Amino acid sequence: MDLSTTYLGLTLPHPIMPGASPLVDHLDLVKRLEDAGAAAITMHSLFEEQITREQQGMVYHMELLDNSSAEALSYFPHAGDFRLGPYQYLEQIRLIKQAVKLPVIASLNGTTAEGWIEYAKLIEQAGANALELNVYHVAADPRETGAAVERRVIDVVRALKASVTIPIAVKLSPFYSSVAHLAAQLDALGVEGLVLFNRFYQPDFDLQDLAVTSTLSLSTSNDLLLRLRWLAVLFGRVKATLAVTGGVHTPVDAIKAVMAGASAVQTVSSLLHHGPEHIKTLVGGMKAWLEEHEYDSLKQAMGSMSLERSPNPAAFERANYMKVLAAYQMKIQ
Repeated sequence: MDLSTTYLGLTLPHPIMPGASPLVDHLDLVKRLEDAGAAAITMHSLFEEQITREQQGMVYHMELLDNSSAEALSYFPHAGDFRLGPYQYLEQIRLIKQAVKLPVIASLNGTTAEGWIEYAKLIEQAGANALELNVYHVAADPRETGAAVERRVIDVVRALKASVTIPIAVKLSPFYSSVAHLAAQLDALGVEGLVLFNRFYQPDFDLQDLAVTSTLSLSTSNDLLLRLRWLAVLFGRVKATLAVTGGVHTPVDAIKAVMAGASAVQTVSSLLHHGPEHIKTLVGGMKAWLEEHEYDSLKQAMGSMSLERSPNPAAFERANYMKVLAAYQMKIQ
């Protein structure tokens, strides 16, 4: 069974790879990922704030807080909270390239088109095969329009494309007013990939201490549904290759993502649950499913359930929304 795929211009033996996570901070885990058959290594994000703090001696946005309260600065992580600082990150790329034969996709997380993007050149020089840009921005300012939010992403990507020659993937969130429109704009800039979706980690309340707390919950297969919809909508409408991240735990999850249009399947939570060796389970299960259902290759299945090929395109649009609500049978005990 031919499971090969192309993502970011990289020819891969299959689509399964770890998503951005701390797994890559340890070379022994990186080697286990390679031994388990990972198609590529995705680095965790290096944050814009880490770079600007190291370059300028401050964190981006701190100046905005200086006049309010010194306590506000405590919300930013200290430098020691990150295992890899900017220069250690570059060294880790070099070490991973020396330790394994897999493509390495570095990751930058930021919100502005300022000088920190020049750091992307250093990432390229360190040997990264591609770069994933995670534009994590919570649009909390009521004066900022939806167009301005999208323009922020466009400006960052345009600056990044001017800085490096390696392929670029943009990791999006599902909360833009028009995901499809933003994807088309990024596609016009020549990005080689789109990753769906970033997970916004939501704060919680501690009612005992009356404090806002940070929470991180691992994904479940239910998180995949939102990603399937937008993979299916975008497949065939953009030139950029598509990747899924969030909600892939089983071989069936991975098959669904590919049928929706994903060329690459990133998983983190399943590896944290089961260890790097779970990649073998995912790859083997995909192969078995495709053979059982008489597919000749993974590419034959890719995009077969997308909007443009779906036997029921209304399932992705409003008509199905009404149908599901009308068909639901309420049961009260």
